[in-house]
Amino acid sequence: MRILVTGAAGLIGAELVGGLAAAGHAVTALVHRRHALIDNRGSRLPSRADGPPPAAGEIVTVSGDVRLPGFGLATPPAIDLLVHAAAITAFDAAALDLAAVNLGGTRNAIALATAAGARLLHISTAYVCGTQDGPIAEGAVGREFTNGYEASKAAAEALVHASGLDFVIARPSVVVGASADGRISRFENIYMIFKLIAEGRIRTLPAAANATLDLVPIDHVIAGLLAMVERFDSFAGQTLHLTAATPTPIPAIGAAMARAGLGTPDFVAPEAFDPESLPARERRWHAAAAALYTAYLLRNPRFEARSSLLPACPPTAAAWLDRLIAHAVAAGFVRARVEA
Repeated sequence: MRILVTGAAGLIGAELVGGLAAAGHAVTALVHRRHALIDNRGSRLPSRADGPPPAAGEIVTVSGDVRLPGFGLATPPAIDLLVHAAAITAFDAAALDLAAVNLGGTRNAIALATAAGARLLHISTAYVCGTQDGPIAEGAVGREFTNGYEASKAAAEALVHASGLDFVIARPSVVVGASADGRISRFENIYMIFKLIAEGRIRTLPAAANATLDLVPIDHVIAGLLAMVERFDSFAGQTLHLTAATPTPIPAIGAAMARAGLGTPDFVAPEAFDPESLPARERRWHAAAAALYTAYLLRNPRFEARSSLLPACPPTAAAWLDRLIAHAVAAGFVRARVEA
């Protein structure tokens, strides 16, 4: 199959491109600021940036911008499937940037796929559920959102539904390290609060008693996306969660850090948490970084994943959390506890 992947140099994009090529697909990888395709083990994927279209099992990179019609390409490639992975994922991104990339990019992906007669696999997020708690059905969309990122991804999904294309929407949750060894090629988003906690810069956080984070290994997400590509007809028109079988209770994160000899937080009831009561330096860290993530410590969404055609998620229990933290330490991202 001839496949165009946007966001191909990103965390999910690069790993997916490698998997698609290994499965024998002809892959055109759209890159923007980063041109190298680095997989989750840190290896550079073999690719070329010029010449004829990719052959089966080959990767050709093209430089473009999802904010532009046709992604700014002089000649859009002939494709059978467009996998739209490009997005801004920062929780504090400016509204104009989210509109340009997450919404504008989706509009342009729809237009390009329509012109090419291609299908669309759109990568969203499970957290388009917004502030909802409890069981979350596949396809459910929140009415209130924690941040602009969630809202923009929900709006992008609405564009896909209205597109008239044959589509599948994939909703990964919080993508973290691989199930076997905890490895992740980039420490982004939620990893930052793990770092602040482990190093003791943040020592007190609000958390609901039953709160969980749905942490999912990157290999499960990639396996699910590859299954959607290979069996597209079976999934067409569906929205599918790529989430953990069992979400991670918030106290389990602190316990894993304690086992690793790192800083551990005091989780307090939300109604008892007052950021103004924190020491001055911790208060600054909280305002600058931790506050972006604390809303995710206040609820317990339970993402339903009902398709028997998708691979089962590997275990995400204590041993896996230990591997995540061990890799973050070995990679130098997390250090021993420092003075706050």
